[in-house]
Amino acid sequence: MTFFWSTWITVLSFMCWAGILGVLLMVLKYKPEVEEDGTTGHDYDGIREYDKPLPKWWLVIFFGSIIWGIAYWIFFPAVFPKHWDGIATVEIDGKTVPWTSHNELNSDLESNNKVFTDNFEKSILANADASGATKTLASLAEMQATMRRSESPPADLQTQIDEKTAELAPYIEKLAENPNALKVGSRLFLQNCSVCHGSNAKGATGYPNLTDNDWLYGGEATNLLTTLHKGRVGGMPAWRDQIGEDGVRAASEYVLSLSTNNGDKNNGELDKNLVAQGGPIFQQNCALCHDKDGKGMISAGAPNLTDNIWLYGGERETVRNTLRYGRAGVMPEWETKLGNERIMLVVAYVYSLSDRGAQTANASIPANTTAPKAAAPAATPAT
Repeated sequence: MTFFWSTWITVLSFMCWAGILGVLLMVLKYKPEVEEDGTTGHDYDGIREYDKPLPKWWLVIFFGSIIWGIAYWIFFPAVFPKHWDGIATVEIDGKTVPWTSHNELNSDLESNNKVFTDNFEKSILANADASGATKTLASLAEMQATMRRSESPPADLQTQIDEKTAELAPYIEKLAENPNALKVGSRLFLQNCSVCHGSNAKGATGYPNLTDNDWLYGGEATNLLTTLHKGRVGGMPAWRDQIGEDGVRAASEYVLSLSTNNGDKNNGELDKNLVAQGGPIFQQNCALCHDKDGKGMISAGAPNLTDNIWLYGGERETVRNTLRYGRAGVMPEWETKLGNERIMLVVAYVYSLSDRGAQTANASIPANTTAPKAAAPAATPAT
């Protein structure tokens, strides 16, 4: 608020307060002349006016509200807010700071979060035989606080944070086997993730299915922790200007030929001539991200094109539109919204949903040629 508006509101408040108080005191002080019968002599339509004092209960409430208003001005930054912080304070990060609505919110969030984290450590981690995560969480929180507060944090601090986050991965597997942890994790998922991924976590067009074993950025606990902590930004560039409409059709046909079911059952027979033309186009423009065999790369967040799992659909025209116009998907970061403990519970829940049996069956496939498709829970584009 600018100095002008701060001054205007303060002066106006004082004027209203003084005016109302002045009228009240004037009424109380004024004593009119009365007749012997106690009336003032005013008579209207047979009704005579008496001079009776204001009810005491009304005066008590009125003066009490004035006193309360003065106390409010003293305790809170109501008078010249930019120059008077008031004497009320709240606790944030162990420090006493002046009251503001923003500080009060942060203080309440901090207090509520402490209740949650205490319960998380004493009940959930302990029951899941994962109490070892407590020390790691404390170190991680301290590093993150340093990162937030420092204008010039150490160059390697983010790397240390990433390494410390990865240390939580073994405990995720234990939480994923604990019913109480999964119950809390499912509630957190419904509150924060279901709007995109669905209440059953099976996703929708443009939003990955989290119940299969197809991951854009990897389905291990470490990968999922990174996804939720940092978020993901995926981008499939538009290719129509580079390869032309004929190139789009040829490359799309080649991509469909890589799929186990040619993309979609309604696509019909593939055009072999277009497939042959699309192969070189794919190798020249698409293999860098999707690998020369079309199996994708976790490091790039590029989807596997050889299965029949499609983020935006495997219909021929849908695939063509993906190449024509590109796709853009964003998975927001949740570190600042949920915190480390809640992220662990959400990751454990998502980890428990994935088809781990399928992952074991595919364990022999090299990491850079696995079939990443639906990062958890990243809405990253795929053809």
